Amino acid sequence: MAIDKVVLRGQIAARVTEPWWLRLAETILFHDPREDYQLRGEADMLARVPAHKRLVNQPAHLGLPIGNLSSQFFANIYLDALDQHCKHRIGARYYIRYVDDFLLLHESPQWLGAALANINEFLPRVLHANLNPSKTILQPIARGVDFVGQVIKPWHSRTRRRTVREATSRVAGIAADEVFAAANSYFGLLRQAGSSHADRAALARAVLRRGHCVNQAFTQTYRKSS
Repeated sequence: MAIDKVVLRGQIAARVTEPWWLRLAETILFHDPREDYQLRGEADMLARVPAHKRLVNQPAHLGLPIGNLSSQFFANIYLDALDQHCKHRIGARYYIRYVDDFLLLHESPQWLGAALANINEFLPRVLHANLNPSKTILQPIARGVDFVGQVIKPWHSRTRRRTVREATSRVAGIAADEVFAAANSYFGLLRQAGSSHADRAALARAVLRRGHCVNQAFTQTYRKSS
């Protein structure tokens, strides 16, 4: 919601020099879906979305529509500037980014503090963006890095506790005809973690209580027989 489309247009124009392709990119980029749309779903559910995460509350030059494949691509173009800055200006050897989540690893807390200050200066000046201070954390890696849905430690990774609770709770409460698809989706998510047996067992118990079968490895469920 905070992507500045004017800044992004300049980034695209720096690489896309053929006029037809640039015009096409501009047409997609500056199209405002709020001018002509159909509201689907329940209004009270939409009202639960925080105001700052709703495109309708942003000025016209800010925000990309979620769901457009072009938005995902444009967002990576937008944050490529951050990637280049962290790797080649700050000199981060260990830098990882997935969409708008990123982390830096270093032996020195002082170096990381200086890097954070540098990024906090760079983002508003170049991209008109800011870090979320409540989600910016400096801590020893032994405590684990909460990143892309997992808590990653040097010796193992586990799915975030909140995600496991949501998985078991949802499987326990959704309609019977939705259990099969939802459970297998959650099993697929959980088995990506290095240490997930206990979490998969908890999900398996919830699935079994709904009358479905689960394989011995707790990685897949099967449809309930009639």
